[in-house]
Amino acid sequence: MTTPLDGARVLVMGIGRRAGGVGVIRYALATAAEVRVTDRGDPAAFAAVVEEFRDEPVAFVLGRHDEADFAWADVVVRNPDVRRDSPYLAVAEAHGARVEMEMTLFLAASPAPTIGVTGTKGKTTTTLLLHAMLREHWPSSVVAGNMGRSALARLGDVDAGVPVALELSSFQLEGLGEHARSPHVAVITNLRPDHLDRYASVAAYAAPKAQIARHQGPDDWTVYPADDDAVGALVTGTRGRRVTFADGPHDGERTLFVLDGHFVAAWEGTRLDLGPVDALTVPGAHNRRDALAAAGAALAVGVTADEVRRGIAAFPGVPHRLERVATLDGVDYVNDSAATTPDAAVAALEAFAGRPTVLIAGGFDKGLDLAPLASAVTSHAAGVVLLDGTATPPLAAALGPDVPVVGPVASIADAVAAAAALAPPGGVVLLSPGCASFGLFVDEFDRGDQFRAAVQARRS
Repeated sequence: MTTPLDGARVLVMGIGRRAGGVGVIRYALATAAEVRVTDRGDPAAFAAVVEEFRDEPVAFVLGRHDEADFAWADVVVRNPDVRRDSPYLAVAEAHGARVEMEMTLFLAASPAPTIGVTGTKGKTTTTLLLHAMLREHWPSSVVAGNMGRSALARLGDVDAGVPVALELSSFQLEGLGEHARSPHVAVITNLRPDHLDRYASVAAYAAPKAQIARHQGPDDWTVYPADDDAVGALVTGTRGRRVTFADGPHDGERTLFVLDGHFVAAWEGTRLDLGPVDALTVPGAHNRRDALAAAGAALAVGVTADEVRRGIAAFPGVPHRLERVATLDGVDYVNDSAATTPDAAVAALEAFAGRPTVLIAGGFDKGLDLAPLASAVTSHAAGVVLLDGTATPPLAAALGPDVPVVGPVASIADAVAAAAALAPPGGVVLLSPGCASFGLFVDEFDRGDQFRAAVQARRS
């Protein structure tokens, strides 16, 4: 099988904070390409990657980018964190190079149908719920993507005809749009303002999301929320067959919703019982919607209603997303570090409505409106501990006088200690920052890992 990289001079631009570029490097080597790797990050951070390829014909240029490497390349494979308007990419293109991304390469090479999942929030939960359903029908089904699992690294495990579940961020979808590719099944969970530190406007952020369905054909599928007008506008004109979901019954040929405590699908004239809502162990209305979105995609590719039910019941939850870490002295400690937007933190607070909840919030400012989070804190929180960061002063200023506030603090250990002092028995200490992690942490996963460690340390 030929690939877009066969025999080419390939420059991998960006290894990534979690070494996501390793799968790309291995794939490029397997195509007999001549491979160089460049990343402006601290060379010491990539020592393990360099060692991994010590005996391979890979040249590393770290701590900087050199224009000569971009002029040399036939193909540049850019990391999703690299902006498309990078002047180095312009140099490469001026010398005739083609720009690819991991997902464009994967979709070109994969022999299997792909189900792509995007949205502002709920991508990972929906993708992993979907994978649990797919595995009930096809045990060999592969899951990869934005959750930190390289798709190209799993290409050898893909079976023709067995659908692959991919989580796709807006950054990754920029590449799909550029190459006019969409997955066989496109799932959009929701659309809210996000990443305004990278995109000039909400419309500019939304534009890549639309690419997930923009290039579909009439044999493809588009799964989206019936009650989200912003998503509805994105999928206007899609040629894929439509599947919609919402909290309650609604019109459509293929719809999913909750009714009488059950997940239900009205599918081409047949009513399907997809099992009790209580079988889903993760709390919150947003997670129920994620289950509906996943079920719609699973039904579209031939998973049965019984297999959907079993997949929902088997789903254990996702690290860093309403992950119950421990119960200490009657207080539940919950890691929702992946809540990097105010809307996500609001949903987490609402999931624990009725219980005294101490929220750990704050961090790096992505240019988002913090007022909804401040309002939710006032309505639902018994207290709040603020992490230091650029978003924290405006969040603190927006909080009302009736909620106890501690901070800003400069470490998760201090935040956990302060929250534990505020939380009564039967309460919840909830890390759901509503902001990005940069500054105090490598990323949101590092933030969640530190929270988990700080909570476990309190056991001793």
